[in-house]
Amino acid sequence: MNILVIAATEMEIKPIMSAFFEADYLITGVGSPATVYHLLKKITTKKYDVILQVGVAGSFDESLKLGEVVLVNSDCFADLGAIENQKFNSLFDLNLNKENAFPLKNGWLINQHQFNTSLKFVKGISVNCLTDEVEKITLFKEKYQADIESMEGAALHFVCLQENIPFLQIRGISNFVGERDKSKWQLKAAIENSNHAALQIIKSL
Repeated sequence: MNILVIAATEMEIKPIMSAFFEADYLITGVGSPATVYHLLKKITTKKYDVILQVGVAGSFDESLKLGEVVLVNSDCFADLGAIENQKFNSLFDLNLNKENAFPLKNGWLINQHQFNTSLKFVKGISVNCLTDEVEKITLFKEKYQADIESMEGAALHFVCLQENIPFLQIRGISNFVGERDKSKWQLKAAIENSNHAALQIIKSL
């Protein structure tokens, strides 16, 4: 089986790279544009049976614990649109895109592939700019009712759905959205736990 493990930064998959050698690895760089470009370039060189994106994320949901690992089954490019009169309007609200234009379903990029895992399924959003601005956080939270936030998840979903490649987005919760004081983050635990979970899934494939 051809497995590709990707992450925005090397530190996010360093444990798995050290422990598991029967996979290919790709460091895409931070953000959706870099992820789309480098992932597309990579999959032109080899046919992959499954792609795993492993990384950290911020949580909107305070019931999720720092260091907890989740599986993102739906994601979207959350900040594509316009903020007008303190309201966020997506491309769909602006009639610039259709909510069910492939590969979208009601505006979401949904992973329908089934894998042997007990991880909690969550809804994620992907943004280009992380912020501690309460008003903007509230706008996105109310608009999408999402559980977690990252900068690359939707790019994985978009590419893999377009190319019909099974995929998983595995995230360790490192912080709560809006908390920019990294002394309060649990980055090490989020990385270690997400890598452990990814290894267990790989072994079950």
